[in-house]
Formats: sequence, C-alpha cells, structure tokens
Amino acid sequence: MPVPAKAFQRWLHNVAPAASTADICRISGVKRTTLAQQLVRGKVAESTVVSISRAFGINPVAALASFESFKELAGSPVPPTPGELVSQIATLDLLRAIISRSAPPAATGGEQGPPPLAPAPHATSVRNWVDAIDDGELRHRVSAATGIAPQNYSAQLTANRLSPELAVATSREAGVGFTGGLVATGLITESEAGWAPGARQSALDGLSDGELTVLAGERLQALGKTLRRHEQDQAQTEKIWENLG
Repeated sequence: MPVPAKAFQRWLHNVAPAASTADICRISGVKRTTLAQQLVRGKVAESTVVSISRAFGINPVAALASFESFKELAGSPVPPTPGELVSQIATLDLLRAIISRSAPPAATGGEQGPPPLAPAPHATSVRNWVDAIDDGELRHRVSAATGIAPQNYSAQLTANRLSPELAVATSREAGVGFTGGLVATGLITESEAGWAPGARQSALDGLSDGELTVLAGERLQALGKTLRRHEQDQAQTEKIWENLG
C-alpha cells in the first residue's frame, strides 16, 4: 500500500535534509504536482519512494524497508528460486533458446554466447511469477490474508500488474524472498533486488531441452488464449457498432 505521508516526509528529511521539494522533484523526475497531490491525500506511492531513492543513490529495497508496511524487505535478500528466475524470461527469449539449442553451431555463430535476455519485466511476468511459486493454494491464501476478493486478484494477474503490497503478501504466503514480485511488477530491477548477475541466464541454461520446450509450449498456449479472447472481444465490439448503424 502507499506509504503514509508523514512517514515519507520523515524519511525524505533524513535522505535529503537540505534539498527543497523543487530540487527533489527535479533530480528524481517526479512531477511536483504528483508529489503534492500524494502528500495532500496522505499517501505517497511506492514508485515515488523508488524514484527518489534512486536519485539519491539509495537502494530502493532499503528505502521501502524504512516503512512499516514494507519492513519485511529489511535484511539480506533471499535469492530467487530457479522457477522465479525463469518466470522473468520473456517467451521470445525461450523460443530463441530452443532454436539455439536445436541449430548446428555454425548457424548460431559458433562459440559466441547466447544473445542477452530482454530485461525483466515482460508482457506476462506477473502471472508467470505467481504461477512459478503457486503450490495450488497460493491464491486462496493470499485472498484470506489480505482480504482481496479472488476475482480481483485474478484480474490483476490477467492485466499483468500487482500492487507492491500484494506482491509482498504473495511472496510471504509462498514462502519465497520478498523482492521477486517487485521485480516482476517492474517496481525494482534485478540488481536492486540483489539478484546475481546472469542469474536468469543460468536458470535458463539449467533447463533440460524437454523442460524448456514444455515451458515455451505452455506460454504459447496461454498467449493463444489471450489473443483469441481479444479477437472475440474485438469482433463483438465491431458487431455492436454495426448494429448501431
């Protein structure tokens, strides 16, 4: 959830005691009107804290951990599971890996290493992350722990978004590190989360050909369903406009 404005102002005073609001907004890229509105409402967005912390050379995870609602982020980060790492690899990169493994060395550039992976997050990173840590009951536990309706939780996953509060709650209920969901949502980067350089590539390399192919197939099947729904919705919309004349 957004952090309380009073707690934010105390944190900001410690971070930049001599900086004016105008200076802070200029350095961080946060619009003055946006920050002013958040302070008036009494709730400051987590993304604002992240932007300001980056501008002043503070790790965003450490900055968020300063607030009560994110205190679990304090301490040494728990490394992501292999499944979490693979979930943050785009489908296109999975397909490239399949082709690279199947093609003869001459066709892939000989001894050249694999092409760099696209940075996280990707188009389905949030849902893929939850699927990777879900034991079959995770969604129900998150719903019970946070009070969010299951259908609202599912709607956020379908839209490839998750509030930072829900991301941390999901990690807690799954028993994994607290930063994975924040990476999947794009709030923080892999390095800010403490992920080792090349960790995603190492997890990808650790998949057998069969595991990689099955995973890519599941991703493509899910993409196909999404595209079909979009096409059906588009056709329905066009039909309505035609009937309206």
